[in-house]
Amino acid sequence: MNHRQARTDDTTRSLGTEPTAVSAPQWLSSEERAVWVRLSAVLELLPGVLDSQLRRDAGLTYFDYYLLAMLSEAPERTLRMTALAQRTNATLPRLSHVVRRLEDRGLVIRFPCREDGRATNAQLTDAGWDVVVDAAPGHVTTVRRYVVDALTPGQLHQLGDIADALLSRLDPDGRMTAVPDPAAPTAEAR
Repeated sequence: MNHRQARTDDTTRSLGTEPTAVSAPQWLSSEERAVWVRLSAVLELLPGVLDSQLRRDAGLTYFDYYLLAMLSEAPERTLRMTALAQRTNATLPRLSHVVRRLEDRGLVIRFPCREDGRATNAQLTDAGWDVVVDAAPGHVTTVRRYVVDALTPGQLHQLGDIADALLSRLDPDGRMTAVPDPAAPTAEAR
């Protein structure tokens, strides 16, 4: 039994399953590992860059900004909390905590859904709209500096294709990438 086999067997035993039920992992090749390490570095560094700029210039976290942006693009700047959680990939408890902070700043309000009294809507206030509008130029400048302008047009197209391929597995229902149509009335926006 080699080192990898022993580690797999130990992990399997600790999970309470039989060792024979686990197949050996398909390890990454040197090239695959090098690509994975670079992608991991981007996934670690880029959120910090975006967050730092927004905190410095707008007093918002990246998540705050993303949440406000999702509301700004929704019909009547309103979404059910469950729909907002899906679009921001947040748990309802995390979303409630963030929305409460944004409510305290006057950027968002919550109110019962007219169609379903059990549901709660979140709506971007005029002050929230102003914050998003004021924060957007700095955010876009940062996105351009660290992503868009770092790539050739061909690479940017490839990045879109790569993102689509990954998202087809990570978000097959398109919850995170659905672009709301402001002209289309939806039940979640009432």
